[in-house]
Amino acid sequence: MHIIYKICPESLWREAESAHSFDGAPIDIQDGYLHFSTAGQVRETADRHFAGLRDLLLIAIDADKLGPALRYEPSRGGDLFPHLYAPLALSAVLWVKPLPIGQDGRHVFPDLDS
Repeated sequence: MHIIYKICPESLWREAESAHSFDGAPIDIQDGYLHFSTAGQVRETADRHFAGLRDLLLIAIDADKLGPALRYEPSRGGDLFPHLYAPLALSAVLWVKPLPIGQDGRHVFPDLDS
């Protein structure tokens, strides 16, 4: 199983749970695909794009369930990032956990293996 991650404001995610599908955050809709990160990328994504933001969730997704709409494309520094060119079916979600801010001002990540 390949796991990818989405950082999402809790309010947006709760809307997705009600709708049984996630169409994305405003940046995803603007870019035409859902932005995800691998385990090795997600902390830098949080630092660059979500610094200081509260009420965030970290969502773990089984990438194997996303099919051909998931593509790994070059982005930051030429690194390949997972992009989903379809709404996220919630059936692919493995878990959803809070992403609080620690004493140092950075987000505190859960164990990404569980």
